[in-house]
Amino acid sequence: MTTTDTTAVRASPSAVLIGVLALLTAVPPLATDMYLPGFPAMATELDTSASSIQLTLTTFLIGLALGQLVIGPLSDKLGRRVPLIVGAVVCLAAGAAAALAPSIEFLIGARFVQGFAGAAGVVLSRAIIADRTKGSQSAKLFGLMMIIGGVAPVIAPLIGGAVVDSIGWRGVFWIITALTAVMLVCAISFVPESLAREDRRDGGLSDMIEGIGTVVRNPRYVAYTLTFTFAFSVMFAYISASPFVLQNMLGLSAGQYSAAFAVNALGLMIGSAVTAKLADRISLHRMMSAGIGAIVVTTTLLLILGIVGISLWPTLILLFLTLLSLGFVYANATSLAVAQVPHLAGTGSAVLGALQFGLAAIISPLVGLGGEDTAIPMVTAMFVGALVAAAACIRASRVTASQRKDMDPASL
Repeated sequence: MTTTDTTAVRASPSAVLIGVLALLTAVPPLATDMYLPGFPAMATELDTSASSIQLTLTTFLIGLALGQLVIGPLSDKLGRRVPLIVGAVVCLAAGAAAALAPSIEFLIGARFVQGFAGAAGVVLSRAIIADRTKGSQSAKLFGLMMIIGGVAPVIAPLIGGAVVDSIGWRGVFWIITALTAVMLVCAISFVPESLAREDRRDGGLSDMIEGIGTVVRNPRYVAYTLTFTFAFSVMFAYISASPFVLQNMLGLSAGQYSAAFAVNALGLMIGSAVTAKLADRISLHRMMSAGIGAIVVTTTLLLILGIVGISLWPTLILLFLTLLSLGFVYANATSLAVAQVPHLAGTGSAVLGALQFGLAAIISPLVGLGGEDTAIPMVTAMFVGALVAAAACIRASRVTASQRKDMDPASL
């Protein structure tokens, strides 16, 4: 690798590259959110239960989690570009298989493969940012990617609701497949290699496992990762249960549900935009902590509302405020976590993503256990996730303070 090549690899990301990376991270949310309005129709056509339909979401998330654990460490050895392109090709094929699924069992299998391969875009986009940036610049770019990628959950349920009403839920999967094809073309055309050869790890499977062990033994990395993961579980409890809570319990149509979902996703985008704007002036940890505190308050109120009797407008307002607050957590927690293991950015991103979607895969069926006529499982899962995220955030503060004290000669 020449000096020129190394410099090019580590150059700051261009606007085009950031947009492409945002697209790579947007496809999995599209594959998650776009078909939510079709859940009732899918259950009818495939002659199965609501819990079985939710299992298609669970297996997709398990695939996302496992895929990141494999692809992330592998990219620390092979580089980012080749695993990204291979993952996009496989994801494309799996999307077409899902659209043609003749049974619920076939659909569940196709969704697993789609998630596993689609994990490449999620884990490697974070790793590419970490390869090229540090500190507040990383937080800004993660925030910017969330704003751009946030268009996905805004438009996904709107498109999904329209498609389900017109050409059915299978049309949703064909749209996702087409978007995956766009992702593949963009990855080939606009994403250069970002990991210099001299920075890649040698060795085989044992070395990859050792890399995972290294990052999980870093206490600050673990604390920030758990903060991110359980904050994400708050949103995913809402994502998984909201089609039934807002439509079956509160009486929204598929179109009205899609509009409400889009407004709440807009709250996440607003929070991310404010985070990116303030990254140079307010510490990332402080912004993250403020977001976590607000989430604890809103989810507590949601839990009380679920117990005394859920109603439409208070629920919608509290859900919006929760998503708005999450915008202060995601980019900052991601940046702070990956920054703790800069020499293993792919592996660090992989473990974070695997925990994120692994926990989401557990949350999805849990919030459906109470049936379609209660909001208690959803609001309880959101509340518990908020409390654990808050505990992890406090732990991150204490570990950071302890390490600073150890490094201060005056304290010796």
